[in-house]
Amino acid sequence: MPNVPISWLKDHVEVRPGTDAETLAADLVKVGLEEETIHRASVQGPLVVGRVLSCVPEKQSNGKVINYCRVDVGIHNDEPGEGKEPADVASRGIICGAHNFGVGDYVAVILPGGVLPGNFEISARKTYGHISDGMICSERELGMSDEHAGILVLNEKYDVDTLPGIGEDLVEFLGLGEELLEINVTPDRGYCFSMRGVAREYSHSTGAKFTDPALPQNMANKPAEVTDDGFVVEVEDDAPIHGRVGCDRFVTRIVRGIDPTAPTPRWMVDRLEAMGMRSISLAVDITNYVMLDLGQPLHAYDLKALAEPIVVRRARAGEKLVTLDDAEHELDEEDLLITDSPDGNRASRILGLAGVMGGKYSEVEADTTDVLVEAAHFDNVSIARAARRHKIPSEASKRFERGVDPQLPPVAAQRVVDLLVEYGGGTADDATSDLNEVVASNPIPMKLSEPLRLTGVDYGDDRIIELLEMIGCEVSRDGEMLSVQAPTWRPDLGEACDLVEEIARLDGYDRIEPILPQATAGRGLPHTLNARRVVAQTLADRGFVEVGSYPFIGDAHDRARIPENDPRRDVVTLRNPLVDAQPNMRTSILDSLLDTAQRNAARGSESVRVFELGMVTHPKGTVPSAIPSAEHKPSGKEIGGLHRGTPKQPWHLGMVLGGLATATGMRSEPRNFDWADTIEAAKAVASALGVTIEVSALYRDAAVKLPHGKPSPKPVATPEDAAPWHPGRSAILFIRQKKNMVEVGRAGELHPAVVKEYGLPERSNALELDLEQLIKAMATNPITVDPVSTYPVVKEDIAVVVDATVPIGMILDTIRTAGGELLEDVALFDEYSGSQIEEGKRSLAFALRMRAADHTLKSKESAAVRENIIKRLSNQLGAELRS
Repeated sequence: MPNVPISWLKDHVEVRPGTDAETLAADLVKVGLEEETIHRASVQGPLVVGRVLSCVPEKQSNGKVINYCRVDVGIHNDEPGEGKEPADVASRGIICGAHNFGVGDYVAVILPGGVLPGNFEISARKTYGHISDGMICSERELGMSDEHAGILVLNEKYDVDTLPGIGEDLVEFLGLGEELLEINVTPDRGYCFSMRGVAREYSHSTGAKFTDPALPQNMANKPAEVTDDGFVVEVEDDAPIHGRVGCDRFVTRIVRGIDPTAPTPRWMVDRLEAMGMRSISLAVDITNYVMLDLGQPLHAYDLKALAEPIVVRRARAGEKLVTLDDAEHELDEEDLLITDSPDGNRASRILGLAGVMGGKYSEVEADTTDVLVEAAHFDNVSIARAARRHKIPSEASKRFERGVDPQLPPVAAQRVVDLLVEYGGGTADDATSDLNEVVASNPIPMKLSEPLRLTGVDYGDDRIIELLEMIGCEVSRDGEMLSVQAPTWRPDLGEACDLVEEIARLDGYDRIEPILPQATAGRGLPHTLNARRVVAQTLADRGFVEVGSYPFIGDAHDRARIPENDPRRDVVTLRNPLVDAQPNMRTSILDSLLDTAQRNAARGSESVRVFELGMVTHPKGTVPSAIPSAEHKPSGKEIGGLHRGTPKQPWHLGMVLGGLATATGMRSEPRNFDWADTIEAAKAVASALGVTIEVSALYRDAAVKLPHGKPSPKPVATPEDAAPWHPGRSAILFIRQKKNMVEVGRAGELHPAVVKEYGLPERSNALELDLEQLIKAMATNPITVDPVSTYPVVKEDIAVVVDATVPIGMILDTIRTAGGELLEDVALFDEYSGSQIEEGKRSLAFALRMRAADHTLKSKESAAVRENIIKRLSNQLGAELRS
């Protein structure tokens, strides 16, 4: 983003006295130009003019001769008889090892507290038997040049009458840099990529007088008239983008007899460097300087290398260009080119990528004496696409793609000519061409009531017109309607709402009273958003940490051992990814969450407990559709096509748990996370949403036959299909909807190879839930609360022996079904397998709690429930009551 030197800003606007970078930032932010940062000067603190009053050479024990000087530094002097080393006259004592100066000379003195280039801080210190209360500087120490044979004697280098007074600041006089404010320019304010634009905005903010350097009356020489012998320029655009010709203005000027050895003036070099640009040659530096000052990109060609006519055209298939940075580019047929016509072959030689960067051929060389100056106006879309296509974010393209004033080319070209004549000793040729096909923008109609309608502020008719004219608009009034012609440097102004934005900006956003929108009673947050918040809060309350990760992945599926034919590998690949190594959109939250867990584990976390709520991308069922033109409002059919062409992006919940589940304490033993923690987390989430989740094995050996029970989802076919989970320690999570079973997620222990790949704690676990399916299953009716029974509870314990392959979840389902309404709760409290139990079986003990809502249970009622449970377990699961 552009820097703003205050000394340069003063060329165009009357900057208020005492303005520094902080003050300037505060002034510009009022009109929407935000501070990016402030760059401090390389020389800071008090650097002042000093006059040597005495200079006493003193030979040291090592043979070196130093000078003890008393220097007059004006208001910074110590009074006679005072200071760190008192003297008879007001002055400061300074030690100096140079000998190229004497009494009466004017020197550059930096006082304690100052800082020289290289962050060299100056302080008063004792040396060679004296207190040196400052430093007399050389040119190299000040960063002015490499000269260090002696100190800088100001009266030898400059006219004494032009110097600041004794004790006055030297930084600005010597051009040693100043504080630079870097501002952030939004895409619609491209004119602020110039001192002209920033000065105009400073004037709007402070009311300071602005002098537009682009107006003929403010120029040293007015733009030259077009002549018949001007360099011939033609535009041949057979394929304009959006119907807009790629170039609608092209000005050329010629300067002859330039001294190729002429140096760029120091003040110009300083200004270029302040803007982050390096000095190249006089001709190139001048074009860059004028671009920074006025905002018009320019280009200088070696005239003798050109052949008429110059033709602006689109690239042809197979063409290539080597740009000034020595990079070769394969050109696209949309690229706009500057070409010339050697040997009568019209438009056959490519000179540059229009509005982006010039080519190696015809660039200004060390022996160039005759220069052709180009100042053109190009279509912003053509330039933006070319700059991105070839990855050349040049200073020129940054300005053209935001919109450049089409009236600037002749003004900027004249300014370049004047500077080449002044500093290069050249002669301006009368030959001038100006291909001008610029179409004036249409006036913008606006009701005088529009600003009040959109902002709520009653500005008044006169104030509205005043503000619009302040930004350069021409305004005519017809009753309650205004017709507003936007200035040529504001291509962003196209509708009435744009004008209202300008009115609000210039009058002050602080005048707009903030009003908090009132939500319609009874509606609150959207149902899905509220549900996601409930999920996040539920997990946070259980001690888990919410994180966020980018949805872009690279080799995540390989690292997680996802099989090649798995649908999860069907990804959407981005055409222009943020990171080349991560071009795909994730299909699972774990694709990116495992990376986050890996970073936590790598940084020494003993307890990894992270979860993320985010969207995944599933391209299945997507129907590609043509993108409608931006020239008209898309039809319903086109919008439908866009929806069908957009991949589904459901919300998922992912979780990774590993390491310590409970901290080590005096009264408790530490416990690591296991598969059961992910199941419990999933059930807690579902419960918070009012949904019941059931569990089934993710993988089961086909040889294992289960007894008849409720139907459950089909397991994966092979152990590999269970990835990234351990096939024997993981589960499918599902819900029942009428007669259907809907899989909503998977949970359990991660595969050991995946744990090792990501460097996670041993036997880490993971969960992934499809939140969209859970939210769909939420009850839409208001929640009703069952009355709390005040009658006593009846407790019974039963122990049954079943095949070890029968899932506990299936046993619990059977008990709940058999127990009916009187069974309030059931819980497994013991498991045994050993010598007292037949091989291949296990004993499971359950605690039953029974209670009626309207009476005290009788013993025969509780016995009937118990008998029914035992009978159902025996008939359906082959269970036997253990004696």
